[in-house]
Amino acid sequence: MRRRTGWATAGVAALAWGEWLNWRWSRTLVGNNDGASEAVVVLGYRNRQETANLINRWRVRAGIRSIAADRTHGTRVVFSGGAAGSGAAEATLMADYAKSVLGFDGTVLLEDQSMTTWENITNVIPLIEDVDRIKIVSQPAHALKARAYLRRQRPDLAQKLVPADDYRPGEWMVVKPLLALYGLWTLRVLKADERRV
Repeated sequence: MRRRTGWATAGVAALAWGEWLNWRWSRTLVGNNDGASEAVVVLGYRNRQETANLINRWRVRAGIRSIAADRTHGTRVVFSGGAAGSGAAEATLMADYAKSVLGFDGTVLLEDQSMTTWENITNVIPLIEDVDRIKIVSQPAHALKARAYLRRQRPDLAQKLVPADDYRPGEWMVVKPLLALYGLWTLRVLKADERRV
């Protein structure tokens, strides 16, 4: 009985830790800027099939729900990601999913050359530098890494970063501890001041 209670306690603690860390990452390096125009940048994930994979479909949905209700017409959604192999670019697959499955009819821009997160940011800058607010959508650790890269490349644009709706309590709850562990590993490249909320 004691052993089962211990396992249950450890499981609850792991779930709570995963939730907390993902929430914290989603609120790091963002402000509360206001303005009429915004860009929602959706980062792609390795996609070797002919349609958007599970992770890219989730990222597209998170990107669409990140559009502020009062800014629907002043928002552009930028899908970013090159081709993984000989297939279509991640950006193209995500845009197709947004339009054909989700029925999104807003402004869409594609950045279909990047192969790394650093390149994602480098290549989307010309598409977002004239907006008032910037949201970067991915899993929270990956989005934080991208925000840190924007801060390194263009500190002036980093001042326009605001939270996206890519963290929701309970969403992906069972895998959030694994995402948190992976996030800690990938975020080791960031400086201490880039990890502060």
